[in-house]
Amino acid sequence: MVSVMVVDDHPMWRDAVERDLQAAGHEVVAVASNGREAMARFPAAAPRVVVLDLQLPDSSGVQVTSMMLEHDPSARVLILSASGEQADVLDAIKAGATGYLVKSASSAELIDAVVRVSEGDTVFTPGLAGLVLGEFRRIAEGPADDPRDQLTERETEILRMVATGMSYKQIAARLVLSHRTVQNHVQNTLRKLQMNNRVQLTRWAIEHGLDEPEG
Repeated sequence: MVSVMVVDDHPMWRDAVERDLQAAGHEVVAVASNGREAMARFPAAAPRVVVLDLQLPDSSGVQVTSMMLEHDPSARVLILSASGEQADVLDAIKAGATGYLVKSASSAELIDAVVRVSEGDTVFTPGLAGLVLGEFRRIAEGPADDPRDQLTERETEILRMVATGMSYKQIAARLVLSHRTVQNHVQNTLRKLQMNNRVQLTRWAIEHGLDEPEG
C-alpha cells in the first residue's frame, strides 16, 4: 500500500484518480485543488507519492514540485498532465519530479506508475523517456574530474543500468541480486555523489556517458 496525495483542479478527474488508487489498495491521505491547498496539506499528510497536475489555477505544478521536495526530499512526485510538450516535461523533471504521465494513460498505467515511483523508479509515458534523455545528453557539460573513481565496480555496473531506464526489479533480476541489495547500492552511490534522488543520479550518469555501451 502506498500513501498518495492527489492534486488536480478538476473535481471529476481528481475523484476518479482517488477512486482508482483506493480500489487498487492504496491510501489517499490528502487531496487538493490548487497549489496553496496542496502545500497547506502536504506536511501533515506526509504522502509517499504526490500525483500532481501540472496546470493549477494559482501556481504551476513545477513550482509545487520544487516546494514539496524542499520540504521533504524523500517524497516522490508523479506528474499527471494533459500536456506532453517537451518544455513542460523537462521543467518538471528538472524540478525533481520522479515520473511524468499524460492524462491519456490508463488506470492500470497510473497505478503501476505510482507503485514504481514509490520504489524510486523513474516513470514516463512511452515516448517521453527518450525526449528527456536526449535533452539531458544535449545540455551535458564537458567532462571534469571523474567522480566515478570513488564508486565500486558493482555500483558503477548498477549505475549504468539505472541510466538506461531499468527498474530496480529488472536490475535485480539481471544481476541475480535482491531488490533491497540493488536499492542499497543506489543509496550508497547517491551518498558518494552527494545527490538526493534517482532523477539527479540518472541525469548525472547520462552526462558522464554511462548510458552508452562500454568500450
